[in-house]
Parts: sequence; structure tokens; C-alpha cells
Amino acid sequence: MRIAMGVEYDGRRFCGWQIQEGVDTAQASLEAGLSVVADEPVKVICAGRTDTGVHAMGQVVHFDTAASRSPRSWVFGANSNIDKAISVQWAQPVSEDFHARFSATRRRYRYVIVNRPVRPTFAAGRVSWDHRPLDETRMAEAARHLIGEHDFNAYRAVACQAHSPVREVMRLDVTRQDDLVIIDIEANAFLHHMVRNIAGVLMSIGAGERDMGWSKTVLESRDRTVGGVTAPPFGLYLMDVTYPAGFGLPRLSNTRLVW
Repeated sequence: MRIAMGVEYDGRRFCGWQIQEGVDTAQASLEAGLSVVADEPVKVICAGRTDTGVHAMGQVVHFDTAASRSPRSWVFGANSNIDKAISVQWAQPVSEDFHARFSATRRRYRYVIVNRPVRPTFAAGRVSWDHRPLDETRMAEAARHLIGEHDFNAYRAVACQAHSPVREVMRLDVTRQDDLVIIDIEANAFLHHMVRNIAGVLMSIGAGERDMGWSKTVLESRDRTVGGVTAPPFGLYLMDVTYPAGFGLPRLSNTRLVW
């Protein structure tokens, strides 16, 4: 039986999603909890691996198991046996042709910036912070250059292992809510550090350090060294993953989340 799950987690607690020797990761915690529920080893595959400090509201995973459990048992059984910084939101059986990564058609991320002279306290680790006054209108205008299908080589990490740097960005919005500047980006897939590198470029433009055409200049250079600073991970959230309707997966409403 193949089971799909929706998972959220607080990235402050983990050294990223993927299992690594000697450190706590979201994948390791989830697999340990599911193995208890299934009474057999469970290995999960996720829609998108997240880095240390990056959060998820809408991560999706799948795993295969011989254990027969109800969706409710998978959800509440897992949540009783995993780190409190991670929570299974839903579970349901899916067909064998479902794949959490390769069946996904879109992913949506949100980057949240506290924009004020003094650092945040209660939100520390859940948001980024920029003391420079940011002009969200300039940022939104610069973001328009990145919408569509492009070679995003200049916006990916040097260590990125993706075979092709070409990605299609369907949406890239920059809005302000009081002292929060929020970047929402949706694409068919993302490269390593792509969102954080885009955020870094837009923040430099918003601070008036670069002109609004710089985002396009960086894009067309296809050179990561042109792209400036990678924004911190703490304000980044994997919000949602989209799949073909035929799989019948639930869609959680997290559009109103600020952090």
C-alpha cells in the first residue's frame, strides 16, 4: 500500500529535511515515528527537500508499507511518536503511480521579512529581518522580470545538483503588511537556494542599492557570482504542493499564514 501524507514542521528544530549522520532532521523524526505505527521500517520520499532553518506548512511525502492502518491512525499514531516540531496533517492511500516529488506540478514558497530598524524577538527564527527600509513597489516591479520560463543558473547555489537550470515561475508577488514584507513565489520546481537568492536580489533592489533592472541583469548573466547575497533561511516556508486532481489529495488553507 502506498500512503501520501501532508506534513508541517518548524525548521528551527532541524538540520534540514534530509537524513544526515549525527544531526536531527525532519525526515529522520518522521520515519522513526511512522516505523513505530507500522511496526516495520518506513522510508519516506518528499516533494521537496528543505535546508536547515527552512519551515514547511505544506510538505507532502509518500511511503510504501505492508501495514494496514486507517488514515486517522497514521496521523495520530505518527504525531504521538515524532518530535513536537513536526506534525502530520493528513494521510490517505494513493495509487502506486503517485510520487511525492515527480507527480507534483507546482510548488509554492513564501519568504517573510520583518522590515524595521530593530530586530524581532518572538518571531526570531521564523522570519528574516532587514533593518534597511525596503520599497516593496520596487521589489514587485523587479520581480516581474523573473516570471516565466527561464534559465535560473544565476539564482541557484553553486552546489546545486539539478541537471537543468530551467524552471518556470508562474507567480512572484511582493506585498507589505505593516512592517512585514512578504514574497510569494510559485513555480513548477525550484533549484537549490533559488528562492533565497531571488529574495536576496529583491531585498537589495528594495533597499535602493540596485536598480529595478538588476534582477533581469542577474538572470541573463547565468552567473551565480553576479547575484549577490543569499537571504537567510529563517523566513522561508514551503507553503503548498500541487498535484493532478485525479490523485484526490486534500488542499489545506494556509494562505492567511504570516509566519
